[in-house]
Amino acid sequence: MPGLLLNTLRGENATKRPVWLMRQAGRYLPEYRELRAEKGGFLALVYDTDAATEITLQPIRRFGFDGAILFSDILIVPYAMGQDLRFLAGEGPKLSPKLVDHALEGLTAVPERLSPIYETVRKVRTSLAVDKTMLGFAGSPWTVATYMVAGEGSRDQHETRAMAYRDPVAFQAIIDAVIEVTVEYLSGQIEAGAEAVQLFDSWAGSLAPAQFEKWVIAPNARIVSALKARHPETPIIGFPKGSGEKLVAYARETGVDAVGVDETVDPVWAAGNLPDGMPVQGNLDPLLLLAGGDDLDRQARDVLDAFAGRPHVFNLGHGIGQHTPIENVERLLGVLRAWER
Repeated sequence: MPGLLLNTLRGENATKRPVWLMRQAGRYLPEYRELRAEKGGFLALVYDTDAATEITLQPIRRFGFDGAILFSDILIVPYAMGQDLRFLAGEGPKLSPKLVDHALEGLTAVPERLSPIYETVRKVRTSLAVDKTMLGFAGSPWTVATYMVAGEGSRDQHETRAMAYRDPVAFQAIIDAVIEVTVEYLSGQIEAGAEAVQLFDSWAGSLAPAQFEKWVIAPNARIVSALKARHPETPIIGFPKGSGEKLVAYARETGVDAVGVDETVDPVWAAGNLPDGMPVQGNLDPLLLLAGGDDLDRQARDVLDAFAGRPHVFNLGHGIGQHTPIENVERLLGVLRAWER
């Protein structure tokens, strides 16, 4: 029987609100830190399916969230496309060779790098209670491409935005290749047991409107269309972080079933401007969860009240911070579970 989260993503406006938190399986949890110290680096954890399963389940056991989000990374797609992937302490992920000065055609695909991720999904789904939803995910093409081109993250995605203007044909080829692999990757997750999937476009906010249409809306629409042809019953959440007023066009034009709202968007504005009846996810500021206090209670209730008229999945506006106190998460859950529409 589908749980509260899955029913909400399918359009049910229930009295209570389901909750999961982006990056809920991670460094703020002592049990995660203990396992990581035992097992080694981040990528080693992702590819150890027993460890990845355990990490995915840790926040469910501790907090009883309504959804378990796969423990993995958006850069698994370029890794499967043939780029080398390393996570360096204090520096973040590094991809090589950089596509700003290396041809896409020079990469040799390694599709078997996706198989352990599917195995993790299978193991988690087997271990989850039936009323908990298994969430898969992938990075959206624009965000993935920013790392592939520059070889790492950046504040304003300068190299990738410049390449998209300078050589749109070559950049379109990168986007097309990412779309193709992402469709297969998400389809594989769904076949392994993911009941809903999220497309993370973490760097969508860096684009001008015309570029947003071309590199965010159009590629995500192609992914959604392909996935709907294969898995019509699986809800797809789109999360174009930083998109502001462009969020409305994204919601209408991509075909996603639900839209994630980041913390910079006024929830009252989002509730009034997004398509009627569309499920919304978000959008408490992660730094407020870090800070805690009475403001946490008040603003959590403000988010709940703003979205009371439509299906709503409570979440943060982005990922939970590694220094977030456990007691603040527990306090937030107390507020959520006391609220009723």
